[in-house]
Amino acid sequence: MVNVKGKWALITGAARGIGYLSAKFMAQQGCNLILHSRDLSHTEKVMAEVKALGVEAYAVAADLDDLDAVAKMLQEIDALQVPVDIVLNNAGLQIAYRTEYFKTPVEDYLVSFRVNTIAPAMICYHFMPKMIERGFGRILNTTSGIRLEPEQAGYSASKAALDKITIDLGKTVQGTDVCINLTDPGWCRTDLGGSQAPNAPESAIPGIVVGAFIDDKKSGRYLGAQNFTGMTLEEAVRKAEAEFESPY
Repeated sequence: MVNVKGKWALITGAARGIGYLSAKFMAQQGCNLILHSRDLSHTEKVMAEVKALGVEAYAVAADLDDLDAVAKMLQEIDALQVPVDIVLNNAGLQIAYRTEYFKTPVEDYLVSFRVNTIAPAMICYHFMPKMIERGFGRILNTTSGIRLEPEQAGYSASKAALDKITIDLGKTVQGTDVCINLTDPGWCRTDLGGSQAPNAPESAIPGIVVGAFIDDKKSGRYLGAQNFTGMTLEEAVRKAEAEFESPY
């Protein structure tokens, strides 16, 4: 199992929900953090809490729907001069539920793809070569289990595209100590999931971040967090390595 103490992780959407819980969990393991949100004020609470756990942390801000802002954020992270060893592309947008889905507006797709596909891809493309050069890295892209719902076509299509990018990139690093995998929190009671979701956000821990700790040099896997609910991190890593195969 990878020891993340002293390593640096970028977590997008870290101010609330699954991102907030992931940040706290990674800090508990001794991982330093770069915490993203749309506005720096949003991460003040989590910044204070992770620093109280004894790790270093920085905050960055960008609206992922603004790709120029994403590019600027990446430059700001580079200026910090810390090695980004782990990326948790957690932030996402579920734009609408269209009961009259044959009237789905084009903007649903444009916004969904910018936030859920292109911005995470930009982040992957930025940090992955640096990880390859250093010989270590872990990237987790958050996908969704939603299917057979044309009411959420923009969201579902954008996540399917991210799946494809992740799996294709994974083939390029398979067998190395740079691993890129998919993670899925399941339907949780977050701002995105809504109050009717069956799962508490806490049920996604540790599964949502297990891909950061695997040590078997496999990429392209789908690591659904609900498969690991109630486990210790060590148990979750063993299960992930034993039961979740790469597609290559």
